[in-house]
Amino acid sequence: MRLRKTDPSAVIPKLILALILLIAVLPACSATETIVVPTERPTATATATGTPTREPGIDVTPTAPPTREAVTPTGGPSPTPLLGQPLVIGLQPTASRAPNPNAPRIEYFTTDVLSVVPGDSVRLLWAGRGADTAAIYRLDPAGNRTQLWNVGPDGQLSVQTSRRDRGQIEFVLSIGEGISRVEQSLIVPLACPDTWFFSPSPEACPVGPPVETAIIEQPFERGRMIYIETSNRVYALFNDGAEPAWFSIDNRYDPAIHPETEESFQPPPGFYQPIRILGFVWRGNDRVRNRLGLALNLESSYQGVVQAAPNGSDETLYISSSDGTVLELLPNGDVWQIITPS
Repeated sequence: MRLRKTDPSAVIPKLILALILLIAVLPACSATETIVVPTERPTATATATGTPTREPGIDVTPTAPPTREAVTPTGGPSPTPLLGQPLVIGLQPTASRAPNPNAPRIEYFTTDVLSVVPGDSVRLLWAGRGADTAAIYRLDPAGNRTQLWNVGPDGQLSVQTSRRDRGQIEFVLSIGEGISRVEQSLIVPLACPDTWFFSPSPEACPVGPPVETAIIEQPFERGRMIYIETSNRVYALFNDGAEPAWFSIDNRYDPAIHPETEESFQPPPGFYQPIRILGFVWRGNDRVRNRLGLALNLESSYQGVVQAAPNGSDETLYISSSDGTVLELLPNGDVWQIITPS
């Protein structure tokens, strides 16, 4: 038998095909292994077309996350300016002016005592610069300038106080004129020279010492009447709740021409008709008679005490009563009340 010569170039492709078939039919080495037959890498082909349009959600270029809005400390949103950041305009510093060495000024305004007893004099001392003249004013309790002394720019002045001055006295030193005028006040405390006739006593200093006087007092259905000899006035004090709560009337009773009583009037049993000074006011004043009613007892006369305390521009009056209590009468008839001393 003659062997036919075989061309090698024809045999090799057949061997490769047989090898591929053999590998395909062989069992896999493991359940997870996969045999990959390498293939030739495709050659990239350049194209002259533009970039294809991206579909939504596919190959999207990431963008920066939105900036979170600033939160104020109270939790609310901070206002955003419409035209960018707000422009902060500050005050431009200005050069301070040097003080005028020739401007009026007060170096001191004082006195040489810590307090003054009412009725004594107080010496004022002062020194000013930048003016030829000055003025000193005294102020009343309401702050009004009541007294004036034209003085030099420096010196001293003695001022007499009143026996009825209480609390403090105030002065004002004024130097210069117009917008260049400078002023300084001085308050001088006043010592309290008197004591109260009863205790516990008011905090205010009395306007004077206790005054002993003859007093006539009588109780009525709706209040009482009191006559004070030193002031020669009759006080009607009401308990009916109407206004005023009290008022006073000058005593015009003259025993030489006025009768003590009204003989034609007979009060009911248990009541009395007031006589003499109190009866003259009661009979002659309809408002007093109607508001007080009839007297509950006969009048009593005794040596009592009255004293007053300052109350703004007026005074509060204190009167010793026949029963040992003290009556307090506030200014303008506003209120009266009974104070029981210890």
